[in-house]
Amino acid sequence: MRIKAEQLQRELASALKPAWLVTGDEPLLVGEAADAIRARAKEEGYAEREAFFVESRFDWSAVQGSGQALSLFATRRILDIRMPTPRPGVDGGKVLAELAADPPPDTIVLVVTGRLERDTFSSAWFKAFEQHGVVVQVWPVEIAELPRWVASRAARHGLELGPDAARLLAQRVEGNLLAAHQEIEKLALTHEPGWVDEDEVAAAVANSARYDVFQLGEAALGGDAARALRILEGLRGEGAEPPVVLWLLCREIRALAAARRGSRGQQAWGKQAERRARALDAALRRTSGQRLGPMVTRAAQADRCIKGLAQGDPWDELAALVAMLAGVALPAAAG
Repeated sequence: MRIKAEQLQRELASALKPAWLVTGDEPLLVGEAADAIRARAKEEGYAEREAFFVESRFDWSAVQGSGQALSLFATRRILDIRMPTPRPGVDGGKVLAELAADPPPDTIVLVVTGRLERDTFSSAWFKAFEQHGVVVQVWPVEIAELPRWVASRAARHGLELGPDAARLLAQRVEGNLLAAHQEIEKLALTHEPGWVDEDEVAAAVANSARYDVFQLGEAALGGDAARALRILEGLRGEGAEPPVVLWLLCREIRALAAARRGSRGQQAWGKQAERRARALDAALRRTSGQRLGPMVTRAAQADRCIKGLAQGDPWDELAALVAMLAGVALPAAAG
């Protein structure tokens, strides 16, 4: 079965399937979908959770062994597999196909991954989840729909954003739903429930940060490592959330990879378009295809640190990633 994220709650209201695949490249919505599945499983008594984070040279035998082993306390459990890219390789594909087709007793298999490539739909492991479980496809919110999405989210906090206010906030976050979510939460802390106009949103946005996460991406792509690292330190000092910073840096890595393949993808918003294009051109001139792999590895390490799955300071990993994107050589990621 294949469903959209909007259909998830209705599906969860019925009998809980034993195999789930959540896929998409919007961190906020993917995370909320996975959390909803975990919460529903917990209601059904799946109290134990075993998490795996798939990265380069991942040992899939550990997942296979866990699937074959009985729960230590004979309780229901969730086998939680986080796979940043939907390419598990030959061994991983076999393990995932087996787990989806024949899940272990008293086990919910949950795989969370990025947006699926076209060739993934024909893979055996994907077909196994589609046939025996549920595939939840999380699509990005279209730019034209973003103001409406912002207004809807604000309404959850009792805030009524006018059309101009919603458009302003949508433009500010450039399609980053996690950043939009955080801006709305800040608005909810400083405003009483009720109407919020454009001027109030503008004031809140202007006062929210001296350092802009989008300026960070522009500086890093443009090769200005010193400025990018200063912005990063400023963001840290102002309480920025590491997942938002990582999202921005991963977006720039994806944009760089796409540009090397000859695709510029979706254009940036408004006045930032020209500056972003110049920065991307500068990054293309100095970055070879071989340097993209280490950036992805570093990003995965930063994600592990943020999620508490690896030791280390997430901000140190983010600083290393910023420097790499700006063309500065740094030591390899910690293990």
